Amino acid sequence: MLKFLLVCTLAVASRAEVGEEEDVLVLKKSNFDEALKAHPNILVEFYAPWCGHCKALAPEFAKAAGMLKAEGSEVRLGKVDATEETELAQEYGVRGYPTIKFFKGGEKESPKEYSAGRQADDIVAWLKKRTGPAVATLAGVTEAESLIADNEVAVIGFFKDADSEGAKAFEKAAETTDDVPFAVTADSAVFAKFEVSKDSVVLFKKFDEGRNTFDGELTKENLLAFVKSNQLPLVIEFTEQTAPKIFGGEIKSHILMFLPKTAKDFQDKMDQFKKAAEGFKGRILFIFIDSDVDDNQRILEFFGLKKEECPAIRLITLEDEMTKYRPESDAITAESIISFCELFIEGKLKPHLMSQDIPEDWDKNPVRVLVGKNFEEVVFDSSKNVFVEFYAPWCGHCKQLTPIWEKLGEKYKDSADIIVAKMDSTANEIEAVKVHSFPTLKFFPAGEEHKVIDYNGERTLEGFTKFLESGGKEGGAPAGDDDDDLDAEDLEDVDDEKDLDSDDDEHDEL
Repeated sequence: MLKFLLVCTLAVASRAEVGEEEDVLVLKKSNFDEALKAHPNILVEFYAPWCGHCKALAPEFAKAAGMLKAEGSEVRLGKVDATEETELAQEYGVRGYPTIKFFKGGEKESPKEYSAGRQADDIVAWLKKRTGPAVATLAGVTEAESLIADNEVAVIGFFKDADSEGAKAFEKAAETTDDVPFAVTADSAVFAKFEVSKDSVVLFKKFDEGRNTFDGELTKENLLAFVKSNQLPLVIEFTEQTAPKIFGGEIKSHILMFLPKTAKDFQDKMDQFKKAAEGFKGRILFIFIDSDVDDNQRILEFFGLKKEECPAIRLITLEDEMTKYRPESDAITAESIISFCELFIEGKLKPHLMSQDIPEDWDKNPVRVLVGKNFEEVVFDSSKNVFVEFYAPWCGHCKQLTPIWEKLGEKYKDSADIIVAKMDSTANEIEAVKVHSFPTLKFFPAGEEHKVIDYNGERTLEGFTKFLESGGKEGGAPAGDDDDDLDAEDLEDVDDEKDLDSDDDEHDEL
């Protein structure tokens, strides 16, 4: 008997305790399996203590955990310090912070990537969609009012017949929407409360008009377009919390107003910006960026702006290639913004390419300095082979490469046909070359063809030398074959997307 009790005691002791901090499970390699057995549905955040995005998410993540716990939900939230639990982080392919994955049904394999916003309501709504029915049924007015009160945005289908074609289309639309709760009602009292007289769909929201009523043929596609164009404010402020909604949405054309909130005419300019936004819902996303906020300075830099140059308007497309546009006028009025957006939609705008002035000593050092204004003249000189590093001043990997690149320049400074050069790609842009990560190394061989070869070899003096002596064949690949190019959506994570093993991290992201 004593032996049996001892075995039981040891068995219980061997179970790693799963602690909690503000209703969030503290997960480690030692207790991860145990946690999944006890709580089959867990949304797990892999974080780094130094990560700014993680710090901003923490209170919202804890709030969401508390909301679910208060409701008696079986869904839990957990967190893993990926800098300590490196084995666990690597097991789940964590390469940036925060990385959020949903483990459903106690399954460890292939957890689903979290894809909604970083506010508590977004997190809760997404989890409910993943663990419950796509459409909730509202039995009465109280339930309908609670749904609207508890969510920033909610969509209610008013259908007397749950088997109607419109109700079926509504359910299909709900099944493909992660970030907005859908509910349906056939209750006459709910119809009367919200002044709905016939089958209809209404989107309720805590901003702008307060509600939007669907008008058109009830199809899945039409309903999704309706929700997409109305679920975000006419003007959305860029913050840590809203970034996923901005970059993860279907609208890839964004117009940005850079303006300090402390400006005396802030509200007037915001009113003008919002007025212009009314005519472009669902086509162009209108975004406000507080130019005084320190965390926003990298974005200003990306657009070639300084604090003192704000207020300013810029437009960007986040398709396969990021393309920026600048209005001819600096005026911020509804009329000027509408005109600018209409020209963009009609395809009548030319991309805005940034360039610094050509330095007087650009060709005086072994490594030539290129800017937008002298780039093509130098790299497309048919008698020269030009090897260019596209860098960012803040990029750690670029700084590590600098002494090697300077030695390479010194080695070929007297060459008649080889030029080693560099260009700050945060301040200079070239139509012929799109840079998505730093450093990017490209070779422009002599000749009239204007060929471009990406360098994919070792970043050593020996590797670079072999590459140049082979005419770009050893260590090179045709431009466009680089697998490390990054999405425009990575703009939101420029500070904190870092590999767990920095020695293997070849690029800093744009």
